[in-house]
Amino acid sequence: MVVDVGGKVLRPGVLTLPAGSRVADALRAAGGVRPGADLTGLNRARVLSDGEQVLVGVPGMPSGGAGSGAGSPGGGAPAVPLSLNTATVEQLDTLPGVGPVLAQHIVDHRVEHGGFRSVTELREVNGIGERRFADLEPLVRP
Repeated sequence: MVVDVGGKVLRPGVLTLPAGSRVADALRAAGGVRPGADLTGLNRARVLSDGEQVLVGVPGMPSGGAGSGAGSPGGGAPAVPLSLNTATVEQLDTLPGVGPVLAQHIVDHRVEHGGFRSVTELREVNGIGERRFADLEPLVRP
């Protein structure tokens, strides 16, 4: 799989890692994090998805990196499509029609199935019907 690691790492860039690699593996492959980088909120044990971006210690970005979908200032819909594979319950809760319970269902589905390979898999989540899927489809990515 291919991931993009950036921010406060020693060798940022696009890396090829074995399937099933975790955030910690990507950080090691990027030469490790720079001294003083804030890793609070970065789940180093999380399994990565192909095409994901991991940003470390970038001001104004959520701890999971841009790949997790940065919310727009002042709330509302995300400024960029939110990653179903990296977004937290709190980030998913910002999507229209998604509350904390549905956000947790999305995260649970992600964990149980090893991540989302396409946005259409969102339809398999308990509580997401055709109308809600239609509303969410342009706001999210795998």
